[in-house]
Order: sequence, then C-alpha cells, then structure tokens
Amino acid sequence: MTDVLRRGRASLAFSFFAQGAAFALLVTRIPAIQDRYGISDALLPAFLAAVPILAGVGSVTTEHLVKRIRPSRVLRWSQPVVLLALLGVGAGDQLVEVAVALAAFGLAVGGLDASMNMLGVSLQRSYGRSIMLGFHAAYSLGGIVGASLAWAGAHWHMSLFVSYLPVVLMLLPLALLGSRWYVDGGAVPEAGKDAAAGDGAGPLVFKLLLPLCLVMTFAYIGDSTVSNWSAKYLQDVLGSSEQLATVPYNVYMVMTLVGRAVGDFGVRRFGAVAVVRLGAVVAALGFGVVALAPGAWVGMLGFTLLGLGLCVIVPQTFAAAGRLFPGASDTAIARLNIFNYVGFLIGSPLVGALGDAWNYRGAMLVPMVLVLATLGYARSFAPEPDRYGDVHERPRTADVGRGSNGI
Repeated sequence: MTDVLRRGRASLAFSFFAQGAAFALLVTRIPAIQDRYGISDALLPAFLAAVPILAGVGSVTTEHLVKRIRPSRVLRWSQPVVLLALLGVGAGDQLVEVAVALAAFGLAVGGLDASMNMLGVSLQRSYGRSIMLGFHAAYSLGGIVGASLAWAGAHWHMSLFVSYLPVVLMLLPLALLGSRWYVDGGAVPEAGKDAAAGDGAGPLVFKLLLPLCLVMTFAYIGDSTVSNWSAKYLQDVLGSSEQLATVPYNVYMVMTLVGRAVGDFGVRRFGAVAVVRLGAVVAALGFGVVALAPGAWVGMLGFTLLGLGLCVIVPQTFAAAGRLFPGASDTAIARLNIFNYVGFLIGSPLVGALGDAWNYRGAMLVPMVLVLATLGYARSFAPEPDRYGDVHERPRTADVGRGSNGI
C-alpha cells in the first residue's frame, strides 16, 4: 500500500506541474495570441473571460461525471485535452480556430482542476497528514517553468506553435504514463456517508460549504490582482522601468513555491487554522505595503509578502472541503472549484474599475480587506477529532481526517 500511495502522490504532483506549465504558457503569451489572430482590444476581454466561464462549466460537469466514473479517469483524459488545446492555440490562423481551441482549453481545465484536487484530497486522507500544499507547490513550479519558457519564446521571436510544440511533446506522454498510477479515494465508512447528507446536494450542505466558497473567491481576487496588475502598478504608479515591472509576478510565483513547499510542515505542526490565519494576515500586509509603497523596491517587498501569504489559502480550502464532507468530498470540491474562476473573473475588472474611478493605490486596499475577511471564516478549516483508520503516516497535529459533517 505504501508504494501505491507514493507512486500515486508522485504522478499526481507531476499532473499539477504540467497544468501549471500549460496555464502559464497560455496566459503569459496573451499579447502574442492577440497579435497572431488580430483580436481587437475591445474583443480581447470577451476571449479572456470565456476561459474561466467555460472552466466553471467543466467543473460542474465533472461533479456529475465522477458519480459514474472515477476522478482519475477524468484527470487522465482532461489533461491531454488541455495540452492539445494549448497547441491548437498556437497552430491556427483564423479567429474561429483560436476560439475553438480556447473553448476546449477552458472546459478541460475545469475538469482537470476539479479532478486533480479530488485526488489530492483523497490521497491526503489516505496519508493521514497534510500533503495538499505540496501538490500546489508543484503547480507553482510548473508555472515558473512555463513562464520562463514563454519568456524565452518571446525573446527569440518564436512562433506560438514552435514555442508550444516541444513542451506538449514532452509533457503529454509523461502525463499519460503517470496516469497509470493515479490513486482514487477508497470507500467512505457508513458514518461518513450519513454525515454527508444526501451526497452533498441539499441546501444545508451548501450553507456549510459557503464560507469556504467565499474564502476561495477572496483568495483568487487577490491572486488575479497580482497577475493582472502588478506590472502596470509598478510602472505607472511606482515609476519603475518597463524591465523592472516584469519582476513582481516572477517574485510572487517564486514565493508561492517557497510557501507551499514548507506549508505542509506548518499545517502538521500548528494546524490548518493557524496557517490560514497567518497566510491571510501576511497577504493583507502585502497589499498594505503595495498600497503605501513610496517606490518600486518597497512595492516589490509587498508582492513578495503576497506570494507567501496567499499561497497557503487555496490548497487548505480544498482540504477543508474534503474534511467537512467526507462522504461527498468530490461533489464539494467540484462546487468549491467554481469559485476559483469566480474570483478570477471578479478580481481583475474590480481593481481596474476602482483604479480608473479612484486610484490604483486605493484599489489595492479592496483585495486587502477581502483577504482579511478570511480570518472570520478560519474556523471552517478546523478538523474534527481524527478518525484516520488505515493510514500511511501519523500526523504530529491532527489536520486531516474523516471528520463528521460539521465544523
């Protein structure tokens, strides 16, 4: 059993890595995609919004699929679609072709994100200790690699297809090979099924899930603020050079990797509630530093703090959903995953509208307040007394387990 779990953990970590690389290769080459297909500035927001909207549809579809097939099968076939859709974005030359490729990418990403986190939560339950942050650290590493490859492609003036092809040729067979060792969750005890209250379908269940949905939304509003506005903020507000303005997002991504790489140890030692609270405070401090920064280097410090703070919240939100609904964790995760895309859709337009109507320093205070609101929901991350059953490793602090349906 130990070897099965270890292979399952390694193969799932690679899946997170591949997804991080693919997503970074898409979003960091948006200007090149716009130029290749002649997408106007007026039309571009519609294309960008369509991807997370369709990803939400993919997540909802996955909720129903996993009632009939295992999450590992959804992951096994959605990841190749994501990679091939990425290649399709670079291969076409007509507007309708990129529209179809982006639609396929969005739908597949929703299924991929949901199924990856379903498997991560079930593996964490089998291990009996926090490992979710490690999977998301692999995603951050993939994002850094993907962004670096995108930079190289832009620097050497490679076409999108030439830039994407070697990455897809490398990741696709490795992802298919690794999918042989995915580990689905085992059967849930009858007590857990009773606690799940009708497989997570009733209004009471959504009421229990709602705090985690809000936390997920707040976290992704913060994340999308950094990804969409950090360069503009540093250059236009803090007066940096164009070259220096590209650095904050890279710093942010590196710090998410660092924070997630060590975050599981913090959860095991101090518990999920303490780690989420600390992450929210550090992230809010980061937004505060960015808003008040007198110059570019202090602003860079703020984005560094943001990476360290925000990075722990999303993985622990998925883990908390798995604990809260032990008999319906797949359903809970699929529904929770939708709010990933809700936050992404809200964050960038919200900060942009506030920046235009007021000023960008003031706009940074809004995600700061939202992240601080996470403190009010921190108890939703508390585990029940552990009922681990058959486990791989015992935790130092009870942080995961088959808790009852409640807080």
